Amino acid sequence: MTATVPDALPDAGAVLRRCKDAVTPALAAAVSRLDPASREQTAFHLGWTELDGSPCPTGGGKAVRPALAVLSAESAGADVATALPGAVAVELVHNFSLLHDDLIDGDSERRHRPTVWAQWGTAAAILSGDALLALALEVLLEAPSPHGPRAAMQLAATVRELVRGQVEDVAFEQRSDVGVEECLTMAAGKTGSLLATSAAMGAVLSGAPPALTAALHTFGAEVGAAFQLVDDLLGIWGDPAVTGKPVLSDLRSRKKSLPVTYAVHHGGADGRELAGWLAGTGEAGEAELRRAAALVESGGGRDWAAAEARRRMALAEKALAGAELPERPLAELVALGRYLTDREF
Repeated sequence: MTATVPDALPDAGAVLRRCKDAVTPALAAAVSRLDPASREQTAFHLGWTELDGSPCPTGGGKAVRPALAVLSAESAGADVATALPGAVAVELVHNFSLLHDDLIDGDSERRHRPTVWAQWGTAAAILSGDALLALALEVLLEAPSPHGPRAAMQLAATVRELVRGQVEDVAFEQRSDVGVEECLTMAAGKTGSLLATSAAMGAVLSGAPPALTAALHTFGAEVGAAFQLVDDLLGIWGDPAVTGKPVLSDLRSRKKSLPVTYAVHHGGADGRELAGWLAGTGEAGEAELRRAAALVESGGGRDWAAAEARRRMALAEKALAGAELPERPLAELVALGRYLTDREF
């Protein structure tokens, strides 16, 4: 028997809040194990505290990956408690990657707040990130579920994939011949791998049948691809008030994102002009940036990326429809996937 995606979906924001409320105490307990310096930096990075250590009123990010882990367990008929070690672990790994990414990219702000390396130095960002990675595996190996070691193995392999994607992303900065398929493969590692593992983690800890964990993993991977495509569109056309980044931010760094790469290879004369501009150096003025954005659009990059994001989300939902999921977690997973990929750009 296969599941049918309901026409009326729950509010994704409410789903995220429910899952975050369930996971945050366990996440805080894990972070409390860190040494005082790493604990202080992590609490600030997570949005829990201000620089002076006082509580932050915003309370941090949306915790998408832990929510996927919780919904994954519920999809297998398990309770939230079963999912908690996995939910904590994927959030720790996600933030390990962010601490290092901010340093690699030279980003001095995240969510309108200083990044750890900008505030405490490069060594602090590296060491705090390393501590979070080790802590993630520790939490999973301590899980009461007999499937904790299997989940830890899957997470370790995911980190290797995530790093592969990051290595390729950095390497692309020095190349002028990056292809669309290469970009998609890079994004599958850097973005999709952890979302895929998050979407399967609760089911793994629950001892769910392989067919169900595979369907959930596919769902997360396809949502990850769609999410990256939309994120790349926002990196050019997103509202700075929403994205927290300057207008045309990805073009300012001449980033070979997916819509840009597509336009270079399929945009004819516009693509050749865009490729020439990408090969340039120095800081581009506003007129140059707007011309580059126009070339991406006229070269087909904007329309292709939007269509490909929709196609990937449809594949994600198809993966769930082919599995036997209870109605509520099915609806909540679809609502969350659409929330991540229906953003305006």
